Amino acid sequence: MNFKKAGIFHRSSEGSEQPEVQNDSGGMLAVWGSPGSGKTVTAVKIAKMLSAKKKNVILLLCDMTAPMLPCICSPDELECERSLGNILAAARIGENLIKHNLVTLKRSNYLTVLGLLKGENEYSIPPFTEKQAIELLDGLRQIAPYVIVDCGSYIANDILSAVALMEADSVLRLANCDLKSISYFSSQLPLLKDAKWDADKQYKVAANVKPFQAADHIGKVLGSVTFKLPYSQELEEQYLAGNLFSDLSLKDSRAFRKELEKIIEEVF
Repeated sequence: MNFKKAGIFHRSSEGSEQPEVQNDSGGMLAVWGSPGSGKTVTAVKIAKMLSAKKKNVILLLCDMTAPMLPCICSPDELECERSLGNILAAARIGENLIKHNLVTLKRSNYLTVLGLLKGENEYSIPPFTEKQAIELLDGLRQIAPYVIVDCGSYIANDILSAVALMEADSVLRLANCDLKSISYFSSQLPLLKDAKWDADKQYKVAANVKPFQAADHIGKVLGSVTFKLPYSQELEEQYLAGNLFSDLSLKDSRAFRKELEKIIEEVF
């Protein structure tokens, strides 16, 4: 389903670029991992890379403790300011409600975002249920062929992130190459044992890999990993500046971009 054909992102200016017909099936990818492992950075860059290929993408930001929308771009990059909270506050979540609250970007016809706004938190909206979370995720699938979910780290009290891990077609499990990440997963993974957690759909990712962290060191700390996302100073500067929708153009980001391409090819 094409966003513009569906009328969500229609821009009426003459001479605007016509979208390509999309025949690929896409899928839902959940990005999850230990605190500070680069979940949001990775989710945003995957969504941006897909949109650059003219794939229609929804980026869902689940973090209720620290809303990530203000951290990834400035308000003047957005065509509107709408909140995930407006959706989760509804007793029943349908496709039209979701479409009405999607946040569109001025610089992209193929990417839209959904998350809490600056100043909001989990207490800004009424408590919501697993059923509502499932309705939201199902609705996102109906609207866009590609859905990237940036999950919160702590899933015990995060219904939306926990449900996304169950419902997603694939999961990227990010970890830094340190003992804190090992301790994190040893405490969080047991929470998923009795749920519909399919370990076969997850890809282990070593994140923020520094040049001195050789393969044998990574193996000792994390065990086997499918992908290794190298550290990039340019990427860190974009994150600190809240400018993650910008292109990665410097040489030190080349290896990161190549690894993301591998992830997209493998996952989708």
